[in-house]
Amino acid sequence: MLPPGLKSPREVNLYYDEVYFALIKSGKAHPFIYPWATGGAAIVLLYLLIDHRKSPVLRWLRFPVFGFLVAYQGWCIATNRARSPAAAFGVGLISSWGTLWVAAIMIANDCQTDFRRIERRSSSEIPSSDEAGPNGAATNGSLRSQCTNRKTQSASPSITPAEDNASPKHEQPLFWQSYPSSSFMSRVDWVADVFCSFRGVGWNWQTSGIPPPPKWVEDQLRQHDDAGDASDKPSSMVVTNSRSGIRRFANRPELIRNTAINITIGYIALDIIVTLMHKDPYFWGYVESKAPTHLPRIVQDSDFLTHVYRLLLSLAGIYAALATIFKLGPAFFCGALGPRWLGVRGEAWMNPADMFGSYDMVFTKGLAGWWGGWWHQTFRFAFEAPTTRLLEVTGIDKRSAAGKALSLFIAFFLSGSLHAAGSYTQLGDTRPLLGPFRFFMLQAVGILAQTLATEQMTRMGLLQSCPKLLRQAVNFVLVHIWLYYTAPLLVDDFARGGVWLFEPIAFSPLRGLGFGAPDDQFFAMWHGLAWWRTGDHWWDTGIAL
Repeated sequence: MLPPGLKSPREVNLYYDEVYFALIKSGKAHPFIYPWATGGAAIVLLYLLIDHRKSPVLRWLRFPVFGFLVAYQGWCIATNRARSPAAAFGVGLISSWGTLWVAAIMIANDCQTDFRRIERRSSSEIPSSDEAGPNGAATNGSLRSQCTNRKTQSASPSITPAEDNASPKHEQPLFWQSYPSSSFMSRVDWVADVFCSFRGVGWNWQTSGIPPPPKWVEDQLRQHDDAGDASDKPSSMVVTNSRSGIRRFANRPELIRNTAINITIGYIALDIIVTLMHKDPYFWGYVESKAPTHLPRIVQDSDFLTHVYRLLLSLAGIYAALATIFKLGPAFFCGALGPRWLGVRGEAWMNPADMFGSYDMVFTKGLAGWWGGWWHQTFRFAFEAPTTRLLEVTGIDKRSAAGKALSLFIAFFLSGSLHAAGSYTQLGDTRPLLGPFRFFMLQAVGILAQTLATEQMTRMGLLQSCPKLLRQAVNFVLVHIWLYYTAPLLVDDFARGGVWLFEPIAFSPLRGLGFGAPDDQFFAMWHGLAWWRTGDHWWDTGIAL
């Protein structure tokens, strides 16, 4: 628990410095240090670089390799700590996420036999019959079914005309590349790609909600005899929108322009949000503090309005930070590097512009639309993969009530576990199970309750006779009432752990002009986020967080 009397976020950070160094000095915790913190992932990557498709023994070996990863990452969560409060949260989140992701690609699926990605054919890389089936279909039945369903869900996109959607001339055609069996460097590239492609863009397991690629790409992948040279065909679209509102550009300049605008807006928004947080002790960790005096009197005098203000600012902080960080991907891979350095993965259509969907999903689907359509779907495949395998083993129909409920609760159980792990590794007075974990499990309860109520009202004929605007208004109100009462479980825990102390931008014009805390400065580089640590041994020497 924070000691009383700290006057600014900087003083709170200095207090956490003392806590961190006291833990390390006493031996109660170990510093989280790169590259040694990646030891578990390194073993997995080395294993995946060995072709195990034709060896039952090597295929079986993936289970003890995964067991080693679980033990290693569990040890990191139990004993490793970071100096910066935000980095301390990352220790638990990244460690648990890495474990879950490897489980999805190596246990629930076998990526070497089940996964294929889009690649450009070269003279040294011609797909053989055992490497690329028709349309890149996976050999695993359940995965193939998932891909079919996801493609159906992403169908019927809205299209915007343009002039340069077609494939560039003189480039090699595209094909579905399975795990490379010849070139070692191709294998390294393939494994690194599958390890980092959380949404499966360009893979045969692309998650739902992402629009399909341009038509010329699909034509080449289907190997149509009449596909011809796409550059000679009339243009069809520059941006495709999925039903959930995710955009996929086929024009590199348009994607770069959109990304630059959004990063600029995100930077300004983050400066405003962090400046406001620095003026409210709640966001330093004093969750029971009164409303800050800079707010209007009507807000200061109302616990309800103060609560709403802090929830909205918390939501804005999470959304702006994630949305801006996610934009750095297209900016770097498509803008800075591009096809010249990354090949097909540097092309615009391989870098969807959005991670968040349209807020219309909340109006149309309520709480399920909030989490399944509007909110970012970065973790979706990893949340779905264990359930898909479980349903396959048990024979439960995924479209049945039991299958849907099982999928729902397992997904939110895993999400709650990830955030609880991040809460556990923080230095503040957090409550991993009663805070983040309970929050995410309650979202599953809310979605299930709303789904059952909707189905019952549909059977009674009530929804059919209800005006669309009224249904949307009810969805909006119910979602925000639910989050009003449940969200503090998460955002209060973030405050207690120091997550809001993270500096997402290096230079703050607003704080430089004196709008933040008294000791804020223009240069707001991330306090103690990373530095070189020289320990007593080689295993405790490196880049510490």
